[in-house]
Parts: sequence; structure tokens; C-alpha cells
Amino acid sequence: MRKKYDSIITEEETFARAVALGVIVKRPLTAWHYLIPGMFIFDFLRRSSEMRRYSKHFLFPRKLALDAAQDICSGKEREGKLSQIREEINAWLSSLKLFSQDLQRSQMEAVNILIDHYCKLLNAEGDSYYSLMRNAYNNRKDYEIYLSLLTSAEKEVDRAIAEKLGETDALRERLLAEQQQVEKLRKKDTDIIFLE
Repeated sequence: MRKKYDSIITEEETFARAVALGVIVKRPLTAWHYLIPGMFIFDFLRRSSEMRRYSKHFLFPRKLALDAAQDICSGKEREGKLSQIREEINAWLSSLKLFSQDLQRSQMEAVNILIDHYCKLLNAEGDSYYSLMRNAYNNRKDYEIYLSLLTSAEKEVDRAIAEKLGETDALRERLLAEQQQVEKLRKKDTDIIFLE
């Protein structure tokens, strides 16, 4: 099970970096990047920092869900794990000054969907991430049903974030850019997994 766990978390980390890269790098360079020697180094460091921060936040609930799925597959009680995750999500959201009942509820909904997904993967046969996915989801339609549920839960998380922070054009654009990048990457992965 450890090899499957490592394969799943590695793929989630790669996905998080790809989403961050797609969102952050799309921003155009300013004239300063061409006029000031070394400006590209500062920009590279700033963008690298943004990518790490985004990846960390993207992965936090996924890592909680994957750890819980591994424990549940090993015989631990789901309700106990969910209670523990709820406390960790509350602390995480509070540390980001984002705590609200609505956001906590929507994060827990996404985590529940992810736990089911990861349990399927951990119980599937396969020696690579893509073979686990193919064996966990017998066909493209079943996988797309899971993606639809997850996407809906993620949009609810985004809505709760926007409500908590106050909807601005910049925030709306950022959340939309992230959603579009996630959708694009998931479509690409789906095509690879189910070899259209």
C-alpha cells in the first residue's frame, strides 16, 4: 500500500504545481523585466514562492484525505478520522484567517469525496498512478462522474472563499483561472488514463 500511497501523493503534487504554474505564469511580464538587469531573477523567486504556497494549500486537504483513506483501508473507523480532519481543517482555515462554517463545511464535503476516491485507488491493482486509476474506475464515464462531484465541491469551496474574503474582480479572476487550469489538466489526464 505504501507504493500506491507514494504514487498518488506524487501525482497530486505534480498536479498542484501544474495548476499553479498555469495560473501564475500566464500573468504578462512588465517592461521592468526587460529594463532592469536581474529583474527576471526576482520575478522567478517570487513566482517560485507563489507556486510553493499555492501547492501547499492545494495539497493540504488532499493529504488529509489520502492519510484518512489509508487508515480507513487499514480498518480504522471513518467517523473518527473525519472528526480529526474537521479539527485540522478548522485550525488550518483559522491560521489563514479564512474560517467560516460555510467554508469548513464545503472543505469537508470535498475531503469526503477525495477519501472515497483515494480508497478506490488504494484498493485497486496497479503499479503506476494511471494503472491504479484505470483499475479503480472501470471506464471513462465512472471517472467523469467522480470528477463532476469533485468539481462541484471545489466550486462550493471557491464560493465560500469569495464570500469570506469579499468578492472582488481580482479574486473572481484568480478563482476562475484556477478552475479553468484544473479543468484543462483533468481533461488531459482523463484522455491519458482512458486512451481516447
